[in-house]
Amino acid sequence: MRTFTLSDFDFTLPQELIAQHPAPERSGSRLLDGTAAQPVDRIFRDLPLLLNAGDLLVFNDTKVIKARLFGEKPTGGKLELLIERVLSGNQVAAHMRVSKKPEVGTTVALVGAPGTHEALSATLLGRWPDAQGALFRFVLSNDAGDDPHTLMERHGHVPLPPYIEHTDSAEDAARYQTVFAKNPGAVAAPTAALHFDDALLAALEAKGVQRANVTLHVGAGTFQPVKTENLAEHQMHSEWYDVPLATQHAIADCRARGGKVIAVGTTTVRTLESWGQTGQTSGDTRIFITPGFEFKQVDRLITNFHLPKSSLMMLVSAFAGHEHIMALYRHAIAQQYRFFSYGDAMLLTKEG
Repeated sequence: MRTFTLSDFDFTLPQELIAQHPAPERSGSRLLDGTAAQPVDRIFRDLPLLLNAGDLLVFNDTKVIKARLFGEKPTGGKLELLIERVLSGNQVAAHMRVSKKPEVGTTVALVGAPGTHEALSATLLGRWPDAQGALFRFVLSNDAGDDPHTLMERHGHVPLPPYIEHTDSAEDAARYQTVFAKNPGAVAAPTAALHFDDALLAALEAKGVQRANVTLHVGAGTFQPVKTENLAEHQMHSEWYDVPLATQHAIADCRARGGKVIAVGTTTVRTLESWGQTGQTSGDTRIFITPGFEFKQVDRLITNFHLPKSSLMMLVSAFAGHEHIMALYRHAIAQQYRFFSYGDAMLLTKEG
């Protein structure tokens, strides 16, 4: 089998194809049908035509939290936190962007939402998950003793990806979230699911397509490019997932009736295949899917277009075949599909 290196997953993308805003209608995005040898250009609301009664769509029901907070050190220096995970005791694990890191024990004043006057602060306790961890552990507090989720919802900003150049707005609060988001904890949206609206979900139900949910709280590491030419040297970020018992049964029932399990997004793939690989239905995963991976749970995949040299490019190449994926990307660029989180989608079938 061919040995792949980082350079195999690179491509040149014109800057103007990076979508800065969502399509006017969720299901009005374009859909590149990559299930056959030759690509077919469609609209996302055509999806029911491509699925069969008895198939099972598996969604990631994570909810994006307003995880970005801004503040000021006692010295006057500016600081930005991106909260990756809520811990116990009003503690959070966060990325910190600052010119000079404050000392452990420092309390920084956080900027509240316009029109609010409560005192909001974060105290640095150390690194997380250990002394060498990449994240920082803070205690969030206000006068009322509210929990971190409440504070973020009231004062935080939508954690838009680094390639989206505008500050977050009401449009982002509504559209950088799925219509069925349920379990708060993600700092990035499961973007393939952003294309589904209530009308499309109703049409799929009328077709006889079943639905099930998993949860994976998407971390900021999803946007990080792989930097090692030798893929085996790459260290994946950790994300928490859960496969409910009802979903386990739904997948077994789908198999029994001869239907296909269709993952909506790479986060759903990571969740299902982590379960398939380890047998653990809940926990943290660092699964790194590259060509040669044996998929045990997923037959088809709905996914957006991904960053060059990213672990997600490797995942879709492992799923549908490297040459096929690179040909689809060339077609998408030539046809001016919109890329990344607010961009268009494609439908893939597992190779072989």
